[in-house]
Amino acid sequence: MQLGVVGLGRMGGNIAQRLMRHDHSCVVYDKSAEAVGSIAGKGATGSKSLDDLAAKLKSPRAIWLMLPAGKITEDAVTELGNMLQSGDIVIDGGNTFYRDDVRRAKALRPKGIHYVDCGTSGGVWGLDRGYCLMIGGEKNVVDHLDPIFKALAPGAGNIERTAGRDGRDKRPEQGYMHCGPVGSGHFVKMIHNGIEYGLMQAYAEGFAILDHATSEARPTDERYDLDVADIAEVWRRGSVISSWLLDLTALALAGDPNLEQFSGVVADSGEGRWTVMAAIEEAVPATVLSAALYARFRSRDDHSFADRLLSAMRKGFGGHIETKGP
Repeated sequence: MQLGVVGLGRMGGNIAQRLMRHDHSCVVYDKSAEAVGSIAGKGATGSKSLDDLAAKLKSPRAIWLMLPAGKITEDAVTELGNMLQSGDIVIDGGNTFYRDDVRRAKALRPKGIHYVDCGTSGGVWGLDRGYCLMIGGEKNVVDHLDPIFKALAPGAGNIERTAGRDGRDKRPEQGYMHCGPVGSGHFVKMIHNGIEYGLMQAYAEGFAILDHATSEARPTDERYDLDVADIAEVWRRGSVISSWLLDLTALALAGDPNLEQFSGVVADSGEGRWTVMAAIEEAVPATVLSAALYARFRSRDDHSFADRLLSAMRKGFGGHIETKGP
C-alpha cells in the first residue's frame, strides 16, 4: 500500500522505514531536506513540498502527519484540505487534542476528505518494537487502512494470550485498535499519557526514597547505602512492578547512577493537562494523575533525584533531551 508521510522527526522517519520493511511504499516530506534525503536513501520517494507529495501519490491518497500538536499540524491539515480530493484520507498520528480532531473532520467532510486520528505509542523504539496504535475514524476508512496499521503495530510477539478473549476483535492482540469515531483514538492516547505520567512519578518517587536511605534523618542503624541501579535490575526480573519504564530506568541508572547528565527539569507534552481536564469535566477523581502533572510543574523550580529520573525515562522512550542544568 502507498502512504504519504509528513514529518520525519524522531518517530515519523521510523514510521516510514517500518512501513517499507513491510513492503509498503512511502512518499515523504519534511521541512528539512536532509531528513527527506535520509529516508529517500532508504527507499522512500522524497518530496519538496506538500503539493509535490500529494502529486506523487496515487488516488485515493492517504497521508500520515507526524508533526507536533498545535499550529504546525493545524496548518498542514488546512493546506491538505485545499489540495486533496474526495476519497482522500488525512491521518494525524501525533499527540493532537481530540477536540481538534472532531473540528477538523467536520471541516473536511463537505469536501469528501476523510480524517483519521491515531494515537501512536512506541517512541524512538518503534522502528523495531512496533507502535501501539489507538485509532479513531469511520469504520470503512479504518478498515481500508488496516494493512498500514498492521505493519506499524508490534504484533502478538511473545506475550501470553489473555484468557476469555475468544470472539473479540483480534486487532488489540496485535497492538492496534479501532477505538470508535473521530477523536476517540486521540482521547484514548491522551488518557494513556496521563497514566504514563502517574507510573513514571511512582517510580521516580520510590527510587528517590531508596537513594536517600543514607539520610542523617534516619536512625544510624537504619541507614542503608543502596545500589539503585541493581535494585532496578532485580525488580525487572519477576517482580510485580516490572515494566518497560522500569527497563528504561535500569538502563539509565546502569550508565549514570547519579543521573548527573540530567537537569531534572521535566517537561509535559500537554496530554497530561488534557487528561486532568477530562477528569474534571467527567467528575472522575484522578488524584495520582493530577499530582504527577503538578510534580512536573514543580520540577522547573526545584530539581531532585526523582526529577532527574523522570528526565532519564523520557529520554529512554521518547528521545526527549532535557539538558543538564548549571
